[in-house]
Amino acid sequence: MSVSIGSMTLANPVMPGSGTFGEGMAKVIDLNLLGAIVSKTITHDVREGNPPPRIAEFRDATLFSIGIPSKGADHYVNELVPFYTGYVPPLIASISADTVEGFADLAARISVPGVMAIEANVSCPNIKKDGQAFGMDADATEQVVRAMKAATKVPVWAKMTPNAGNMAAVARAAERGGADAIVAANALLAMAIDVDTFRPKVANLMGGITGRATKPIILRMAYQCAQAVSIPVIGCGGISDANDALEYMLAGCSAVQIGTASFVSPNAMPRMIDDLAAFCQRRGISRIRDLIGAMQMFEPVMLERRATL
Repeated sequence: MSVSIGSMTLANPVMPGSGTFGEGMAKVIDLNLLGAIVSKTITHDVREGNPPPRIAEFRDATLFSIGIPSKGADHYVNELVPFYTGYVPPLIASISADTVEGFADLAARISVPGVMAIEANVSCPNIKKDGQAFGMDADATEQVVRAMKAATKVPVWAKMTPNAGNMAAVARAAERGGADAIVAANALLAMAIDVDTFRPKVANLMGGITGRATKPIILRMAYQCAQAVSIPVIGCGGISDANDALEYMLAGCSAVQIGTASFVSPNAMPRMIDDLAAFCQRRGISRIRDLIGAMQMFEPVMLERRATL
């Protein structure tokens, strides 16, 4: 069940997505079962996040407008790192900043023993480019990753935004900057209106939509990223069960992150790990890593026949 993300070996390919997992999960599931632990995105300073309402639920998706509330870097280093390093899976820190220098400074601050990789949330606004998200711009993403690599010896993962016009091009830029892995991807920008009150369903007007309904869209983007870069890609978006995880791996992802599914069922990740192992056993697959990029294309002759139907 083990997979490799750069120089790091994970016991299995399943980990939480940042922002969907907290210390309280240790009371619900055995954290040692996970391939890795990805903690909630932090900022250097304390932040309260967006005003409520912050969440709107739909049948197969959820709109979140949380705003990255954070207790700051000192709390992370002094409180959360000691807590999570009490468990076996490697700890992946997730960070956000509003300048390139801010990303580098925060990466350096949290590069303490126990933090095995740092995920750069490049979906946040770049104040030096009129608030446009770093991940919308290939050059800005490359600058963030390059600055972080100069500031820390810890591996750097770049978490893409699916709102970029060409996410694969941004992924290539992150690779040029020295990224050790790509996470594809964050939430799709969306909005909803309450027809009874005539008000937006989240106070910030817009937010990120996640959940099963987004999987076909993000899966396509993850596949394009995997085709575009030579570093590992971690799939993230609408993964609700083992079959969803398998799709991402067949599309070229080395591992997966689980988010909304854990809100629906806190046991989603351990169940997924068991189901992935059962799938491999049932199909006679000795190593789950052999599934990475194993999607079978239609033969040209078959495509011609399908076109005539």
